[in-house]
Amino acid sequence: MTAFEIEPGRLLVGGQWREAADGARIEVVDPSRGAVVTTVAAAGAADVDAAVRAAREAFDGGAWSGLSGRERGRVLHRVAELIRERADEIAELESLDVGKPITLCHAVDVTNTANDYEYFAALAHSLDGAVRDTPMNALAYTKREPLGVVAAITPFNFPLILAGSKIGPALAAGNTVVHKPADETPLSALCMARLFQEAGVPDGVVNVVTGTGLVAGEALLRHRGVDKVAFTGSTAVGRHVARTAGEALKPVTMELGGNAAHLVFEDADLEKAVGAVIKAFVFNTGQFCMGGPRLLVARSVYSTLLGILAEAVPGVPVGDPRLPETVVGPMAGERHLKKVEEYVDLARKEGARIVCGGERLDLDGGYYYKPTVIADLSNDSRVVQEEIFGPVLTVQPFDTEDEAVALANSTPYGLASGIQTGSLARAHRIADRLQAGIVWINDWAMLDPAVPFGGVKDSGFGREYGPEALAAYTRTKSVVVSLD
Repeated sequence: MTAFEIEPGRLLVGGQWREAADGARIEVVDPSRGAVVTTVAAAGAADVDAAVRAAREAFDGGAWSGLSGRERGRVLHRVAELIRERADEIAELESLDVGKPITLCHAVDVTNTANDYEYFAALAHSLDGAVRDTPMNALAYTKREPLGVVAAITPFNFPLILAGSKIGPALAAGNTVVHKPADETPLSALCMARLFQEAGVPDGVVNVVTGTGLVAGEALLRHRGVDKVAFTGSTAVGRHVARTAGEALKPVTMELGGNAAHLVFEDADLEKAVGAVIKAFVFNTGQFCMGGPRLLVARSVYSTLLGILAEAVPGVPVGDPRLPETVVGPMAGERHLKKVEEYVDLARKEGARIVCGGERLDLDGGYYYKPTVIADLSNDSRVVQEEIFGPVLTVQPFDTEDEAVALANSTPYGLASGIQTGSLARAHRIADRLQAGIVWINDWAMLDPAVPFGGVKDSGFGREYGPEALAAYTRTKSVVVSLD
């Protein structure tokens, strides 16, 4: 299997590969070279309607929802096995599509996606209810049922993982799915569609509609045949998704933007802390909602840490994502690169100090930006308060724990945060006060399918991963049997 052997130009609807009804297509660009590598079908409203109808027919027919959780789990285990068997090809495809370093694709994207399906395969067995004790002369019990047709709308930065975090629990619970991947990065969604078929997922249970968010995404969001929306993307688009779904009273899971604070206290192991700090802001070229682009440092070690970053960050390998030594690849597209440039230019206008980086890297026509560290910005700067979504780190000093917490909680976001300290008591004390869905202590991006993540404030609501995710794809029905 390669990028050009997986039906790269067609939609999967009701188990059949088909062209868009109007023949429309969109280009897929290799961000490391800025070159078009293929095209895919651009679904329109008619295509989305066909996909939702296919999902509804599959759900109502019971070919999937009618199976026991154990039977569904066996199929999802097979999906995980196929991902591992095809790991090299899937990693190559994801690297081509997103610009991710190939090493990262193997170690993170492919591995975690296989783990996701394996984990939810196991959880599929746990969809049981409970008998409730009541004073009535009756037997009262609950059962958990699937919701129906799930619209999974996923972003460009982690196509494999963030599709798996939605499709995995949706299928484990017995739902059917219509997946709309990001405009720019549709290839792994088509690849996974093939694997679902090979694993034995019945026709119509998983449907994939590639295309633009404005057309295909909007049609899917507004379709009356959709019972739940699972969305990951920007906060601005998330507000629109929530409003639209709310009009139809559809349940929604939303993982939105982030602007996480990373707190380094004076008692931290600075050598280890620096490694975590760099990983937090360059991971996935900074295109990570749970990245750590805001560094808050105790004043007593502020100058020292800035000096270490000034020496260490320029040494992070940036370049061709196909090379195993590359750590930072290109941005996913030209518009993402321009956005980063605009924020760094704004920082300069505000008198900030560019400690390192601060410019494009001219390489093979790709969308590269050097990892950048910025100091001497006020906390109310847009560069600090807004989500840059690129390899840019702002650094601010603090004097007390209270000030550190206030700075950390000062943005509208609350997806992730991190603490570097040698004090276990301080770690727990500060973690309790941080407004974030997940807090990492003395490392960054420690993620596992068993550990839920999600946001507060403008970072969204609902949780992905863990048993909490599976609960979001079911509803509880109560049954009361009279014993008179």
